[in-house]
Amino acid sequence: MIYMKKFEFLEHISDAYIAAYGKTLEEAFENAALAMFEVMTDTSKVEAKRKYSIETTGIDLYSLLYNWLEELLIIYGRDNVMLSKFKVYEIKKLNEEYYIRGEAWGEEFDPNKHEQRTEIKAVTYSLMEIKKKNGMFEVRVVFDI
Repeated sequence: MIYMKKFEFLEHISDAYIAAYGKTLEEAFENAALAMFEVMTDTSKVEAKRKYSIETTGIDLYSLLYNWLEELLIIYGRDNVMLSKFKVYEIKKLNEEYYIRGEAWGEEFDPNKHEQRTEIKAVTYSLMEIKKKNGMFEVRVVFDI
């Protein structure tokens, strides 16, 4: 079995630029969320103690990806938590909108336990891509830091 990397950091002059991968679009969205939090901390040290449910919509898949990641950033800012585990249960088109339903797990930020890397200020549409290649999904996102 070929090992598939979940995400990678791409070169960008001033912001954090990631590519996330998945066998499904849902898995690629999960890995984009993981990459976003990996910019901010070592997610391997974040325990899945608290669960958050996320449901949001978008006018297309790009706005859906943006809104999914933005909801996670809101949770991070509002509840002072680092998230490390993500599950997208479904992405589907409902009438004229796209819908996502998922969950995220993490714990309250503890500076003695969690490395403080670069804080993400916002998700952007800059260089955003969602594509399927060789049966795999790839999403790319730039985060304003």
